[in-house]
Amino acid sequence: MTYNLVLLRHGESDWNRLNLFTGWFDSDLSEKGCEQASQAGRDLAAAGIEPDILHTSRQVRAIRTAQLALDELGRLWVPVRRSWRLNERHYGDLQGKNKKETADQYGADQVKIWRRAYDIPPPPLGLDDERHPRFDPAYRDLPFDLLPATECLKDVVHRMLPWWYDGIVPDLQRGATVLVAAHGNSLRALVKHLDRMTDDAIVELNLPTGVPFLYELDHDFRPAKEVDVLERVVGDVDAARAAADAVAGQAGGSDSSK
Repeated sequence: MTYNLVLLRHGESDWNRLNLFTGWFDSDLSEKGCEQASQAGRDLAAAGIEPDILHTSRQVRAIRTAQLALDELGRLWVPVRRSWRLNERHYGDLQGKNKKETADQYGADQVKIWRRAYDIPPPPLGLDDERHPRFDPAYRDLPFDLLPATECLKDVVHRMLPWWYDGIVPDLQRGATVLVAAHGNSLRALVKHLDRMTDDAIVELNLPTGVPFLYELDHDFRPAKEVDVLERVVGDVDAARAAADAVAGQAGGSDSSK
C-alpha cells in the first residue's frame, strides 16, 4: 500500500510580483497566481488525484491557492487543518524590502548568504517592530516564545517537522490523500525530510509557484520511488523545470521562495 501526499506551493503573490521579501507578511495572490492555482487544480483533476483533506499555513496566499485548486476539483468541502508551522520562512529585517535594492545596499554576496545559507538567518526584527508577528492577530493564540523574529531554513525544518509527525502523518495513516498548500521554504523543509536531502542539496532546490507535486509514500512514509523532485510534478514537467529555473535566476541567482 502507498500513501498519497500532494505538495503545492502557492501561486505567485502580489509581493512576489513586486520582487519583495514577503516572509510572514500576508500578501494575497496576483492575477497570475490565481490562474496558477486554478491550473494546479485542473492538473490534479486530469491526473485523477482527489485530495481528501487539506493542510495549509495561516497565510492567505496558501489558503487562496488551495481554495482555487479545490474549486477546480469540485472538492471545496474537504476538511481543512491550518498551522503556523507551515508558514513561509520569516525573513527578519529583510521582510518588505525589495530584493534588488537590498542586494545593492548590503552586497549581493551577503544577501545570497542570508537567503541561501542553510543555517544563517537574516538580521532579526526588533520586538517593537510593527512587522513582528506578535502584532498580527493571526498569531495571538501562540506563546510569544514560538514567534520568530527571523529564520533560516534550518529553523523552518525544526518548526515544520512536529506538524508533519503529529498532523499530516495521522491523516496519511488512515488512507487519506493529503494536500499540503504552503510555501517555498516550508515545502523545501518537508522535501528535505522526505528525500533525505543534505543541507547543501536542499538550498539549491527551487520549487515553482502553483505546481503540484505527488509523493507516493511507503509504510514508513518515505518515497516509494527515489526520483528527482521535479519528476514528481503533476502536469507539464518541462514547464515546471523552466519555472524552477526562472525562480533560481531571480535576484542574481537567489531563490524566490517567499
